[in-house]
Amino acid sequence: MKLLQKFFRPRPPIGDREALADFIDAQSAFIVQKGIYEYSRARAGHYAKVLFAEEGFAQAVERSRWQAYPLGLAMVGEMVDGVLRPHAGTQRRAVLDRMILVVLSVFDRYPVPPSIGEDAWLQARRELEQRLDLVGGHAPKRVMDIPEPLAETYFAMMPIHEKLRGRDFETIRNYLRVSLCNIHDELVDRIDAAAVTNTLLA
Repeated sequence: MKLLQKFFRPRPPIGDREALADFIDAQSAFIVQKGIYEYSRARAGHYAKVLFAEEGFAQAVERSRWQAYPLGLAMVGEMVDGVLRPHAGTQRRAVLDRMILVVLSVFDRYPVPPSIGEDAWLQARRELEQRLDLVGGHAPKRVMDIPEPLAETYFAMMPIHEKLRGRDFETIRNYLRVSLCNIHDELVDRIDAAAVTNTLLA
């Protein structure tokens, strides 16, 4: 019974900067890692357990998930901006700038992944900041359209040889679109957008 109570316990509301950062972290990691693992298992078929047990493939997965994590941050960060912007009024640029700092603080929670290296990791941080900065130059996108500019890059990061990927790009793109829409629905259910906006501006 306690297990069921824990499973069905409502998720905590998001009302401040720290809770927002935790949400961005968890959902960014979830969207990219779930796609990597599920696609790899689907491609490996009956040999999935054998493949995942191989050290070389495990290292490739580790590299892929760290490469993809900044893309997850970019997608979830842009989605968060779309939720907060209606509450920002004339301060929408200021809210975006502070939201970018939140996303970068999430990135900075993690040491340089050995599979990536310091130079590439710092470059990924710069690209993440640039992507989020550009969000302020246009109206909020539909959530399902946010992954579009990053989908091909994400697909190229899959730890499966490109000759074995076939015509799976559309599957991966649709996965990103559906997953981000689900994350958006959860955010809307949990966030006090006005309170978070005020916290970012304080």
